[in-house]
Amino acid sequence: MKRGSLVGVLWVVAGLSLMAEPRVTQRSYGELAGGEQVAEFTLSNDKGMTVRIIEYGAIITELLVPDREGRVADVALGYDNLADYVAATPYFGAIVGRYGNRIGAGQFELDGTVYQLATNNEANHLHGGVKGFDKVVWKGEAVKRVGEAGVVMRYRSPDGEEGYPGSLEVAVTYTLDNENQLTVSYEAQTDKATHVNLTSHGYFNLRGQGRGSILDHELTLNAAFYTPVDAGLIPTGEIRTVAGTPFDFTRPTKIGSRIHAVDEQLQFGGGYDHNWVLDKSGGKRSFAARLYDPESGRQMEIFTDEPGIQFYAGNFLDGTLVGKEGMVYHYRYGLCLETQHFPDSPNKGHFPSTRLDPGEVYRTVTVHRFSVQ
Repeated sequence: MKRGSLVGVLWVVAGLSLMAEPRVTQRSYGELAGGEQVAEFTLSNDKGMTVRIIEYGAIITELLVPDREGRVADVALGYDNLADYVAATPYFGAIVGRYGNRIGAGQFELDGTVYQLATNNEANHLHGGVKGFDKVVWKGEAVKRVGEAGVVMRYRSPDGEEGYPGSLEVAVTYTLDNENQLTVSYEAQTDKATHVNLTSHGYFNLRGQGRGSILDHELTLNAAFYTPVDAGLIPTGEIRTVAGTPFDFTRPTKIGSRIHAVDEQLQFGGGYDHNWVLDKSGGKRSFAARLYDPESGRQMEIFTDEPGIQFYAGNFLDGTLVGKEGMVYHYRYGLCLETQHFPDSPNKGHFPSTRLDPGEVYRTVTVHRFSVQ
């Protein structure tokens, strides 16, 4: 090797060694009315990204990401304090479960027994019920691994909670690396047959929380099919092509370009609030979605091993919620991209199963990769 080449290699090695490992810190976030303490964990790296997660609801309260000019903004909707999360929230940044999304009539049959769940969405069950995983206190523990820092959140859901059978031990791990990748890993075990479908209910606005509508964001979904719903937003069981419909996001498409189209499915959802069937031909963990904001240049790519993704366009945000920094969250000021199994899978035998039996381990991983164009 020539001396010049060797010097170049040494400079590269030196440069790499100067990049610090991602960090995790912990502090108090507040206290619940009953005196229970809630901790906050902060993950940060040298690329300008910071993620804050609290033990209440395992909520991502802050997601700081640089734009194409290096300016950092918080791209996650939410609140500045614990009291607001407790008082009223449309699941901002929370882990939802045991079952993310809807179960029709709040019922399913398992091994000959019909289980009646809590109904909190008219006659249906939504996001785990009246007191789902978004409204409980998890136990957090900081974790450090080579090249990443994170926190593991644990919760034990007792047998019968919100109507579900079996005691469920749940662990959700958030990790941040120096490539601005936020990874969410889920694990669960049960002592009785049950159904599990966990997801993170983050609301995103890549321009910055509270800074306008998401209708100019460009969305790509790696999905040629979706699951249409009835008027109660329960899947009909059909798996329908997106071709020739407003649901075709197989190429980058502005969210607002067809959201007001005359379409029964858009009418039922008040806009987009549907499950897309992800193309899994690329492998178990594969590309699911890309969200891009032309104004800031921020981009978020999602990779997952889940079979579906729920795209919700903030149709029920109405300006009554005041979020961080006093920002008012108006109509469609945020959107959700929730990786998941399909809604109402316990009642749709041809949908991918959400059943978990004793001795099995529920595992799923979703990666959010942030970058700029």
